[in-house]
Amino acid sequence: MSLLTLLPFIVLIGAMFLMTRSAKKKQQQAVEMRNQMQPGSGVRTIGGMYATVKEVNEDTVLVDAGPGVELLFAKNSIGAVLTDDEYNRIVHGVEHDLKSDADIVPDDASSLTETGDSAADATADDKAVDLGKKDAAEEPADDAPAGEAKTDEEPKKTDGDSEAK
Repeated sequence: MSLLTLLPFIVLIGAMFLMTRSAKKKQQQAVEMRNQMQPGSGVRTIGGMYATVKEVNEDTVLVDAGPGVELLFAKNSIGAVLTDDEYNRIVHGVEHDLKSDADIVPDDASSLTETGDSAADATADDKAVDLGKKDAAEEPADDAPAGEAKTDEEPKKTDGDSEAK
């Protein structure tokens, strides 16, 4: 046999090796993450439930899912161990402020460029602009009296049928 006939088999075995290697690496990272759990850590289960770890055993984890609700999970069912900031943001809606309140940008950029005099002028110049389309039925025809629409056009078909079949 020549080397050329063995080449597809070698490539296939190499691809299988690389795929199993990356899967083992991900599995090892998950085991390390689960071993880092400590009481008080925020976790997300593989089912999407957020809870706080109360107790970590060899194969199980006791979590507090709410006032008076303690649940026992297998360690493998913990999908992620969250940082305190991430857990508080998701569960309690608390955003961790990294900036002071002085750095907040206003919603209206005009306050950044206007002086005191131009603010009064800008409100006087504001006019409502109608950007909506007007129907042909609303506009009066050139030779028809006001209030009557053109009726010489054929009604349009609405059922999607066409005459050319």
